[in-house]
Amino acid sequence: MRRAKIIATGHYAPERIVPNAYFNELYNEDVDSFLKTNRNIYERRYASDSQVTSDLVVEAAKKALAAANLKASDLNLIIVSTDTPDYISPSTASVVQYKLGAVNAGTFDINTACAGFVTAVDVGSKFIVSDEQYKYVLVIGAYLMSRYLDYSEKKIATLFADGAGAAILAPSNDESGVLHTKLLTDGQYHDYMGIYAGGTAIKMTHEAIENKDHLLRFAKKIPLETNATYWPKLINEVALKIQQPVSAIDKFFFTQININSINQTLDTLSLPHDKSHNVMNKYGYTGSAAIAMAMDDAVVKHTLKKNDLVFLVGSGGGMAMAVSAIRWAYNT
Repeated sequence: MRRAKIIATGHYAPERIVPNAYFNELYNEDVDSFLKTNRNIYERRYASDSQVTSDLVVEAAKKALAAANLKASDLNLIIVSTDTPDYISPSTASVVQYKLGAVNAGTFDINTACAGFVTAVDVGSKFIVSDEQYKYVLVIGAYLMSRYLDYSEKKIATLFADGAGAAILAPSNDESGVLHTKLLTDGQYHDYMGIYAGGTAIKMTHEAIENKDHLLRFAKKIPLETNATYWPKLINEVALKIQQPVSAIDKFFFTQININSINQTLDTLSLPHDKSHNVMNKYGYTGSAAIAMAMDDAVVKHTLKKNDLVFLVGSGGGMAMAVSAIRWAYNT
């Protein structure tokens, strides 16, 4: 059976470091203790005023290409997952293609919010499996949410940050690669969290701006148990599909917004907490990029081995969820 594998990764975090102390001063209270204890966030990165989302993507992509010993012109397809694009139209992927010089690559964006990178891996792998013209597919999760933060909302503004993570997919000639992916959406939550102005539903009027519809809003409270309920269920479904017990999973890369949800999920699965590789302590919450950034961080730290069973577990606004099982292709 033809399969797609990850052959290289890369990530980029902007240079500006924003420690929790910044928010202590901004709000004149101790938010640092809560963030460390309940979110595992110590600092985060913000893009410079001159950077746009495609710039973050290009930096991550260059690292992945270098790790794969490939040129941009070797790429056949670029898929960018983001809900903070350069423009509503055209796609950010087309900008990335130009900036990289990936002259032989087709492009498109996808948006399943913070489940986007896992979704992009699934889509990219299916291109490789179904059509032999696709040899190298670049998938990227990117986030520049600092531009959309309402700093009067301390419970929101203190979490979100900027970054990009990339992976290069190629055909597998062994048992390694993407084994199975499960996508699920609970659309009743579509109006609970998002950036609501600028599309066709809410025009960018003075009234919309006054209502802050152009900024990230938690319009309704998403139940705290949502991830901790869905994640174990989907992980078990995917593990059953590939005929492996959850105890055989070597490493998890979760959406990095809440350390308590991650640990609760692992507790439900009777797995140790160190099965999850987390990076929110230094990057904050980077949405569509978070899982890819965590995965590359694990690669940089040489914690993944060939044939490790890796699960990518994403969730985001919508409510979109994605879980992918991957047999790791190389020693890091």
